[in-house]
Amino acid sequence: MTGIVRNSVRDKLARGEVVASMTARLVRSVEIVGLAKAAGFDTLYVDLEHNSFSLDATSQICITALAAGIAPFVRVPAIAPEYIARVLDGGALGIIAPHIRTAEDAHAVVVYAKYPPIGERSFGGNMPHLGYRSMPPVESMAALNEATMVVVMIETIDALENVEEIIAVDGIDMLLVGTNDLCAEFGIPGQYEHEKVHAAYAKCIAAARAVGKHVGVGGLATRPKLVEQFVKMGARYVSTGADLGFLLAAATEKAKAVREIAL
Repeated sequence: MTGIVRNSVRDKLARGEVVASMTARLVRSVEIVGLAKAAGFDTLYVDLEHNSFSLDATSQICITALAAGIAPFVRVPAIAPEYIARVLDGGALGIIAPHIRTAEDAHAVVVYAKYPPIGERSFGGNMPHLGYRSMPPVESMAALNEATMVVVMIETIDALENVEEIIAVDGIDMLLVGTNDLCAEFGIPGQYEHEKVHAAYAKCIAAARAVGKHVGVGGLATRPKLVEQFVKMGARYVSTGADLGFLLAAATEKAKAVREIAL
């Protein structure tokens, strides 16, 4: 199936390279893909959990990203087939699933995201990932199963306690640590340097490494030194922040520079 459709993020992770990701949370038009590409990002994900993007806008961004050679992912708002299957049919090459607490939750995401014999996803015909080409379903389903990544978030104490079982689920490719929510669960909101955070990353990285899978860093856009530390520990995917944060930071800096001009 190689060459029919590829996921560049999967390829980079397989080579042990670090993947740079940005999040689309503000810009609802396809220009966000061009900005991500010009900035040098490997991938972007549309965050449907924390904004009001429509499925149509999400699909247009994903299809444009496919054409631009940037792997499009979507963080769905819930573990539900009506979200997972539709964003994948619309052009996404990966699902980021929040609210995972157990291996059973992780398995459900795989079932909804993958075609038989791995899962139970319904086949919808010609797909944007394949350039809308018509080909035997057995070929297209196998190619899409291979290309589609399933990422689960570790953002609760329950998930952390069950992390070895979660990452061992067949079809799960990566753990994405949701540092903000995990800190809140620990009762230490905003304390990113806390030893509990370090221990959580160490546990996730060890669990993923034991089964040949990967870990991503999330929620640390304002802590580049911590990101560097966790990457050196073995994390290989970095969620660098969202378009809203990038715009606000740059705009704030420009306004500050003008106010500080000496008269």
